[in-house]
Amino acid sequence: MSGALDGLLVVSVEQAVAAPYCSARLADAGARVLKIERPEGDFARGYDSYVHGWSSYFVWLNRGKQSVALDFKKKEDFDLLQRLIGKADVLIQNLAPGAAQRAGFGSAEMRRKNKRLITVDISGYGDHGPYKDRRAYDLLVQAESGMASITGTEHAPGRIGVSATDVGTGMYAHAGVLEALIAREKTGEGRALEVSLFSAMAEWMTVPLLAKEYSNYDWPRLGLTHPMIAPYGVYPSADKVPLLISIQNDREFTRLCESVLDRPGLDKDPDFATNKARNARRDETNKIVSDSFGAQSFETLAAKLDAAQIAWARVSSVGDLSAHPQVKRMSFASPKGEVSIPALAASYPGQPQRLGDVPTVGQHTDQVRREFAA
Repeated sequence: MSGALDGLLVVSVEQAVAAPYCSARLADAGARVLKIERPEGDFARGYDSYVHGWSSYFVWLNRGKQSVALDFKKKEDFDLLQRLIGKADVLIQNLAPGAAQRAGFGSAEMRRKNKRLITVDISGYGDHGPYKDRRAYDLLVQAESGMASITGTEHAPGRIGVSATDVGTGMYAHAGVLEALIAREKTGEGRALEVSLFSAMAEWMTVPLLAKEYSNYDWPRLGLTHPMIAPYGVYPSADKVPLLISIQNDREFTRLCESVLDRPGLDKDPDFATNKARNARRDETNKIVSDSFGAQSFETLAAKLDAAQIAWARVSSVGDLSAHPQVKRMSFASPKGEVSIPALAASYPGQPQRLGDVPTVGQHTDQVRREFAA
């Protein structure tokens, strides 16, 4: 597939989710991505078998790549990897802490040999501090970073239901690579990037952290509501459809009172006139909204909320998302059949309508051996 990164060679010694997310986005933009796998393959191939017998994670994150199976302990394979990196624009790796350096392709050494090389080291905790040698996975970092402590309900912490830590880290790595490519155009030199799962989640936790450090405010676990805004939550309709509304300012609350709740004048009551007042009596505020919504059908409420320009959403299931009228789709091929996924979030006119194919283990090894022979 062609794109803005045509001609870019990416060597990615990768597994699992974070690094494959970064390299998949580079492949989507036209880069040639050589996915370096162990002879038995990336262990993410075995996560599940939901997509034509293949792992859902693997098919999503490895579209458009060429799979090269190598055993670094064999001199022939090690030498080939060195030649690949010597010609690469970007080297990505997310092996266990120190593994790349011990295997002989640490980022510092590779950049000494190729000054234009951009290296991306993705780890659990980074290259500093007492945790730098600790292994880490998505849910562990959700817990360690404090993310789980503000997710869930008052009864217990919760996991974000998708691999937010891995995906967030991959997104930061992707952005870092693009910045480094722009910088290289100006300086002629690559850049050494270090991205960790923990640093990604620590940055996401900035607002709760600021609230704690500067005001000793403990961010609560509230489920589908907000600690500082009311009304902001789920209110079922008479026909039991869960609607979530968000009132961001007092003007919106006036429109809600007049056009949806049929409570004109409530917005002038000092007990409810401001968000601070409403939030101070959250239970009472929520009961007013719940009672009104519970007496009206979903269709009626949807029409009223739209007419009043109130932000709202249905609390959808994964099945609802599958049939959602707002979902755009893109497709690609896997060895067992066509795969359709939600379209890339950032779109532009004229972008390709299909993504690259998913490779089998070592599908391109022989081709790459011939192409990059000594």
